[in-house]
Amino acid sequence: MLTYAQLKDKPKEFLAATSLKIDEFERLLPAFKAQYDTVYPADKTMEGKPRQRQPGGGLKGVLSSMEDKLLFILVYQKTYPLQTMHGLQFGLSQPQANYWIHHLMPVLQKALTELGMTPTRNPQAVKTDPLVNETAPDLLIDGTERRRQRPQAAQQQREHYSGKKKSHTDKNILLANAHTQKVAYLSPTEVGKTHDKKVVDEHPLAYPRGATLGKDTGFQGYEPTGVITYQPKKSPKVRNSARLTNG
Repeated sequence: MLTYAQLKDKPKEFLAATSLKIDEFERLLPAFKAQYDTVYPADKTMEGKPRQRQPGGGLKGVLSSMEDKLLFILVYQKTYPLQTMHGLQFGLSQPQANYWIHHLMPVLQKALTELGMTPTRNPQAVKTDPLVNETAPDLLIDGTERRRQRPQAAQQQREHYSGKKKSHTDKNILLANAHTQKVAYLSPTEVGKTHDKKVVDEHPLAYPRGATLGKDTGFQGYEPTGVITYQPKKSPKVRNSARLTNG
């Protein structure tokens, strides 16, 4: 069973599970706790009703510490597993995992917003966004796909089927600061078969003056005005490895 106490002395495993280093987790924890206390006051039950007894009474739950609550929701966000599998990692049933996911997600979102760590959803706000301008505006853009349950309707199945991933997916475009590696922009969610360039053409981004933009072949022909674009080249070792893998 995963716990914060178990992972806190294993930096590589902690980073792989949460996408955060230990010190980054510890900086996020106070904001997460403050927002949790605001969203779920100690004098109210989980359902928002007045408590009949002092907080802390009764049986202790699996996610009793604030560290384990934050770890639980970060691992879910990072790995996006089936709820049954996520529950198994934390000693919870699927209904319990579902409850805690919905219980903790708004707390995490509020904490990240308080710390100024949430990406903008407005493409026209990119040019003035603090995460973009935290350093020189050297940016990277890419499309990301996550698996989803196959839709029942045949038309929706076709729209969500991604030939690249060979599965049904949802797609978003991410824009990250190349220096800080922080995601500064998150596009609207599109069906998996939508081409990367089509998404940015339909939701044009406003870039700061003097920006550079790294892009892959999915953005071939995407040349925003006033932006220097480039396509990173794979090293010979990576190309050879891909060639061998593909036969």
